[in-house]
Amino acid sequence: MTSASATLVGSGAILLWSLLALFTAASGDVPPFQLAAMTFAIGGLLGCASWLVRPSGLKALVQPWPVWLLGVGGLFGYHALYFTALRLAPPAEAGLLNYLWPLLIVLFSAGLPGEAGLRRGHVVGALLGLSGVAALFAGRGDLQFPAGALPGYAASFACAFVWAGYSVLSRRFGAVPTDAVAGFCLATAALSLACHLALERTVWPAGAGQWAALVALGLGPVGAAFYLWDVGMKRGDIRLLGVCSYAAPVLSTLILVATGYADATPALGLACLLIVAGAVVAARAAVTPAASGASPAGPSRTPRR
Repeated sequence: MTSASATLVGSGAILLWSLLALFTAASGDVPPFQLAAMTFAIGGLLGCASWLVRPSGLKALVQPWPVWLLGVGGLFGYHALYFTALRLAPPAEAGLLNYLWPLLIVLFSAGLPGEAGLRRGHVVGALLGLSGVAALFAGRGDLQFPAGALPGYAASFACAFVWAGYSVLSRRFGAVPTDAVAGFCLATAALSLACHLALERTVWPAGAGQWAALVALGLGPVGAAFYLWDVGMKRGDIRLLGVCSYAAPVLSTLILVATGYADATPALGLACLLIVAGAVVAARAAVTPAASGASPAGPSRTPRR
């Protein structure tokens, strides 16, 4: 697989994550950790399904403990911190802090061995994307940061670092097959179930529509998306994917508007313009040779893993 193809595959995860809010809203009042346990179980089984015709994939679960620590720590750690942030802080502010992770991916990627280094266009593009997300959240109401919500903000800030760290460090474990993500999902489902039993009251989806939304959530945004993201992070243009990740909340809002769950606002239009501009700037940086004469950091020149 070429780097350009892997980048395209990784962008599929961003598209699937844009459906996260819609499917979550349509799944009813299932508590967060119960929802995570159910959907990660579906996502893990989705990865295992291919082993029926490809038994060799099962061998991917035999990995050293640092690989499991990164995989389970990334998936479960991120979601546990994010759920905590939503409990302790206003959702809009928590969501805005959480969306520092694409910018952090762009910045952290500069430390990866064999990469061409960070360019100004990557940073400018990421900052434009972050500005777009800020405009989107600000358009939903006045952003306020009450002091009492400080623990929630800290959790949201931490989860941005966890997801960025998981994504970038996946590159260092490029030899680990994507099949291993199925094991990470199943382990995350087990840990989420333990948290649910300790902290929440069980609420099942009501009716076929909510069950269908929950299954779709497990197959897509909390299932296939993680396999696609793993391919993109290990073999694609990690900086371009980081910048393009800012499209997820905007696409998500557009989908909510189209399905009647949200209203269109001027802030949504501004967010779209800023994020598209950021993606264009980052894409130009990815294909334009650096002034120092270093080879491009574009998809076609990224080392294979």
